[in-house]
Amino acid sequence: MKISKKDALSWFEFFSELPEDEEISPRQTEIALSVFYQIEKAVSARHAELMRQIPRLKTLQDRTYYVGDDGRFPAGCRSCLLGTGLSAVRKTNRCDARCPFCYDYGALDAQPPVGEGMWEIGGTKFYEEDLPLLLSIHKKPTGISYVYLEPFMEIEKYYGAVRIFHDAGIHQHLYTNGLHCTEENLKALAEAGLDEIRFNLGASHCADRVIDAMKTTRKYFPQVGIETPMTPEFYRQFLEKKQRILDTGLDFMNCAELHLNENNIGNYAGENLYFCRQGYISPIWSRELTLRLMALADRESWPIAVHDCSNRTKFARDLHLKAVEGGWFGQSSYGCEFDRLPFWAFLPVLRDDSFRFLEEEPLPPGFRFGDIVL
Repeated sequence: MKISKKDALSWFEFFSELPEDEEISPRQTEIALSVFYQIEKAVSARHAELMRQIPRLKTLQDRTYYVGDDGRFPAGCRSCLLGTGLSAVRKTNRCDARCPFCYDYGALDAQPPVGEGMWEIGGTKFYEEDLPLLLSIHKKPTGISYVYLEPFMEIEKYYGAVRIFHDAGIHQHLYTNGLHCTEENLKALAEAGLDEIRFNLGASHCADRVIDAMKTTRKYFPQVGIETPMTPEFYRQFLEKKQRILDTGLDFMNCAELHLNENNIGNYAGENLYFCRQGYISPIWSRELTLRLMALADRESWPIAVHDCSNRTKFARDLHLKAVEGGWFGQSSYGCEFDRLPFWAFLPVLRDDSFRFLEEEPLPPGFRFGDIVL
């Protein structure tokens, strides 16, 4: 069904008013999915037009897109998209920032601790002295990443584990907001063997002290970059300090397409959203800002790689990970993060007169608003 925008709005207003314990019927679900498809196709057309404006757009085996220096494309992303995956290593359950785009927004103080002296890898708890046992039994991954939440809150506890994985020949990268980075702890991390640091520059609103920390990091690490969800605020703040940021000598910029969950969706109420492959829900402007930034980087020949870390990239990543794990054909962990679809969140895009569906046709009998749809 190529439902019209008018019919789509009528149905979504109805779905939004249903009681929380009332599920929609299979036919109503078919209507809802046709609406999501219409929105997504219109968004995809906009993406395609923006990509045509990037003459030197590159692809990594059709799994993602980027512009710039091939040698500066992050090794951690190559591991994620082409290697044996990217195993998440968790330890710190605290953060000193409160970012509206954070997946744990509003619940940062309720994050469960990993446990004193312990690391969480693959859903299992390990002491540092258990890591050689893990490496002797499991096939080692091409890369691991330190996540959850802000490692520099207790970075001195990371050095031993980093050294063990370095000695095993595993590429390691770490995410940070940069607020607690010092020359001393950065140097200690590099000496332990960490390969790559990614700064969530949007978490500090492109603070000068974090930009300075990036420049210090450049002295010690093989790869230094930015990874931040692309928002209008970050896009504007980055461009205001673009030259100072590029002068740090960073290698790459991962422009993450912001996707929403139960915790952070309220921060983006009123924005135009879309449902990507019935998985991630994102503001339409997020990837569009990425593509505009990539076009600028291409025109100005920035000396870095700028990576379109989009929902499509995440989709390719999850397909790849299941394939290397021996999953069945087509298996993926990519999916929706909402137990109940937030139909209310799509009312703004359906009410936006400037957003048009590519093609519309009348609903068939039995699906029209006012019919009894079972």
